[in-house]
Amino acid sequence: MKHIILYTLFLLILAGCKGKKQGVDTQNVSQIDSSKFEEVAPAPQPKPLPVIVAAEDTAAYFNLLKNKRVGLTGNATTVAFGGHLVDLLLDKGIKIAKIYSPEHGFRGDAEPGKRVVSGKDEKTGIEVVSLFGKNLKPSADHLKGIDIMVYDIQDVGCRFFTYISTMHNVMEACAENNIPVVVLDRPNPNIDYVAGPIRDNDAVSFVSLDPIPIVYGTTAGELANMINYEGWLKNGVKCDLTVIPVKNYTRHTRYAPPVKPSPNLPDYLAIRLYPSLCFFEATQVSVGRGTERPFTSIGYPDSTMGAYVFTPKDMPGMQTNPQHKGKRCYGYDFTNFNPDSLKFTLRYFMDMYNKFPKHDMINRKDFLKLLYGNGSLPTMLQQGKTEEEIMATWQPGLDNYLKIRAKYLIYDN
Repeated sequence: MKHIILYTLFLLILAGCKGKKQGVDTQNVSQIDSSKFEEVAPAPQPKPLPVIVAAEDTAAYFNLLKNKRVGLTGNATTVAFGGHLVDLLLDKGIKIAKIYSPEHGFRGDAEPGKRVVSGKDEKTGIEVVSLFGKNLKPSADHLKGIDIMVYDIQDVGCRFFTYISTMHNVMEACAENNIPVVVLDRPNPNIDYVAGPIRDNDAVSFVSLDPIPIVYGTTAGELANMINYEGWLKNGVKCDLTVIPVKNYTRHTRYAPPVKPSPNLPDYLAIRLYPSLCFFEATQVSVGRGTERPFTSIGYPDSTMGAYVFTPKDMPGMQTNPQHKGKRCYGYDFTNFNPDSLKFTLRYFMDMYNKFPKHDMINRKDFLKLLYGNGSLPTMLQQGKTEEEIMATWQPGLDNYLKIRAKYLIYDN
């Protein structure tokens, strides 16, 4: 009996120890098990679909052009499927009655600011009406013989890039002459932000035609709708407007145009720097015109201006008689910058301005007023305003512009 009692006590003690051990082990096992879970890899994201410019979405607009005499406002950037849109339309039996060309000409080989003469396209024999020469806007006579106008030009999203002024004038002329307009939209390489002052009424020019900021953050198609329905055309006329959108595109899509938009914007980096560097066109400082890398460098013939050195020369088709031709210019090289990280800034302009002992860098104040959108910048620089203080003067106008812009956005974020 004594042995049975002792054996029973032994079993109870042993059971208690196992229970205590099991309790400890349960906590440890819980900890160990949680640490053994493998991280679940995120599901692979589908690759973004390729951007399809409106010109290549032929099903969306061919029916609008069939059996019509078509006017085409375009240039060397008016491409589709690796060729020119004119060739595509002609191959499909669509009649191109006339071509209307902006700054740099229809084939894109005219130098900046040079008047372009009307004539005939050498390849197709189609009449070309220049809209950057004697006329900036097509007349009623220029529009005779067409039933519908197509606009298709690669924009860069800056107010002073004159293609949007050409678009404005074409829309206005077509509205006045009861001709429908089809805008074939293209991505804007600077669509991801908005910056700069709104153009004042006393600074209206071909480089500042509409009351928008320097970097306006829309495609040409979105801007066309804004111009039309905000009543910015002369006398408030309204154009019979159709915008064919880009496919597979958002405001965060990075897009490098396959054809350079103008002779001196050779690549995506230059396009992203262009909003910040164009003000130098109103100064004694070179923006690299007359070199292989325009709008990716700045300089002036003074060794105190910077370590980078370049010498402008004649570059036929890009720039003849560039500023400081044949002189060694010293300044900055931006070719190693990441274009996606670039946004409009006054830092480069203000830095060079302060390097001039007499602050006499700006030698074309009237032109700077047109580029900037008002005449306040030289005064603020003389007063020693910081970039933040200058930018603060833009904000009320930008806030109002963003409210207007919101009504016309086609592409989401």
